Amino acid sequence: MRQPGIRFIVPIADRMTKVSMQTTVVGVPAQGAITRDNVTLTVDAVVYYRVVDPVKVLVNVHEYSSAVLQVAQTSMRSVIGRTDLDTLLSNRERVNSELKTVIDAPTEQPWGLLVERVEVKDVALPDAMKRSMSRQAEAERERRARVISADAEYQASRRLADASKAMSDTPGAFQLRLLQTVVEVAAEKNSTLVMPFPVELLRFFDQLSQRRSALATGNGRGPQPDGAAPAQQPRGQQAR
Repeated sequence: MRQPGIRFIVPIADRMTKVSMQTTVVGVPAQGAITRDNVTLTVDAVVYYRVVDPVKVLVNVHEYSSAVLQVAQTSMRSVIGRTDLDTLLSNRERVNSELKTVIDAPTEQPWGLLVERVEVKDVALPDAMKRSMSRQAEAERERRARVISADAEYQASRRLADASKAMSDTPGAFQLRLLQTVVEVAAEKNSTLVMPFPVELLRFFDQLSQRRSALATGNGRGPQPDGAAPAQQPRGQQAR
């Protein structure tokens, strides 16, 4: 191997061969492969390599560019065969790194080539698989939408329960809320609402029913309080 500068070459005994030390880009044609989960697809890639030892490149391998291409094709099939479809689509960096390691192993030491980078360009899926993935993605989005809607309804019900407890402590809050609702409905429809019963009358009936329930409990119709004396039986039943 000659270094840069003026060098003497014997015209008959010596023969000079130029080898490019720059990074070379070779495209790997589309290859049909089967993934680990038995999905048939077509993959193409790009390999970036450069010569690090010109002597090995010229002596140990014939047409090294074609040899790198063949190694890349066979390695790509083997790597895809060990990878499932989800990993190939979502974790492309892992697949590229594994391809670089597999291609670089047989080319660096014996051939004097260094594989700098391997990139998977495109993954072509069958039409049936594309439709299945579309239905799966749609079902996943619908599931998320239902979960979010159910969570929102649950939180709204909790808030309404807390609001009803707070309003039950203040009797006038229900009447104010009713009046506010009436104002909102009347303003929205631009109409007049007629209440069939006054709110005070409804509250009167509610209080009356509570009083009757309290009187019925005090007369012995409800459960007896603790410590109360039992009712006396008639004399005839005591004699018997």
